Amino acid sequence: MTNIIKTPESHFYLSPEEVEQFHHQGYIGPFTLYSPDEMKALWRQTRLQALDRSHAVYQSNAAVSGSTNISNYDRHLDIDFLAEHICRREIVDRVSSILGPDVICWRTEFFPKHPGEEGTDWHQADTFANASGTPQIVWPEDSKFGGTITVWSAFTDATTDNGCLQFIPCTHKTMFYDETKRMHYSGEQNNSMKKNGVLRGFFGYDYRELQIDPNWSPNEKDATSIVMEAGQFIIFWSTLMHASHPHSGKTKEMRMGYATRYVPSSVHVYPDTNMVEEYGGSVSLEKYGIVVVRGMNNCPNNRIVTHTTRGKKF
Repeated sequence: MTNIIKTPESHFYLSPEEVEQFHHQGYIGPFTLYSPDEMKALWRQTRLQALDRSHAVYQSNAAVSGSTNISNYDRHLDIDFLAEHICRREIVDRVSSILGPDVICWRTEFFPKHPGEEGTDWHQADTFANASGTPQIVWPEDSKFGGTITVWSAFTDATTDNGCLQFIPCTHKTMFYDETKRMHYSGEQNNSMKKNGVLRGFFGYDYRELQIDPNWSPNEKDATSIVMEAGQFIIFWSTLMHASHPHSGKTKEMRMGYATRYVPSSVHVYPDTNMVEEYGGSVSLEKYGIVVVRGMNNCPNNRIVTHTTRGKKF
């Protein structure tokens, strides 16, 4: 499934220089995992499978049955290709170079961008309490870091015209937002407005409501656009200031990104809650679980998933 010929000794760990580069700028990549033709075929198949929610872990909820972003969560728990994708050595070796030997995947998300849709607004995420006001991940008190490692894979080409990612390098060590505040959900997916001349929104929220300094704004002059071919992925801290371009509509094809989120297995996921409440709705965590992608679990409070609902072993 990959264009890289592997031997039993093959590995994809970051070099010390690459780790240093990552910690300095907050991201590294892109790297190639699948050829464009492979990715096109894989995405065609996965796109059809995603329409079938009969085995999805989040069922029978207005937020899921609608078009809100929460319906895109955690399909690696019921779609075989996505279950394999989150465990690929090309990804996990590199992530463990940063996080250490014991790593879990705690969330995945589809990020479609259709023709004419606005860009995603500038934001950072540390505890992922930004929508509900309740932390979704809690690092041990003596931790050096916070946030999550996001691996964003391009399931289609990602260009400046169709809405590729944007980063502001070296912004990951200072939080400019207070996630304990709760944003107001407008109920409109395209709750967008022009900000510095660019149409931007955040899935029905205005992320600026969380700003620590209401008069502050991101320095977009330092932003870089992350152009990727289908089948490539990039690794970044969730605390890095990131956004995306609007989809200009010059092509009728959607841009599809797939984000996988990794933390050390000592991190407590969804502490003291049985629900995820976001985007005007909620979903039960009854069938949810983390996936140990490297090493062992070091937080006994985390529920571990050892197979998908289709019976495929991780």
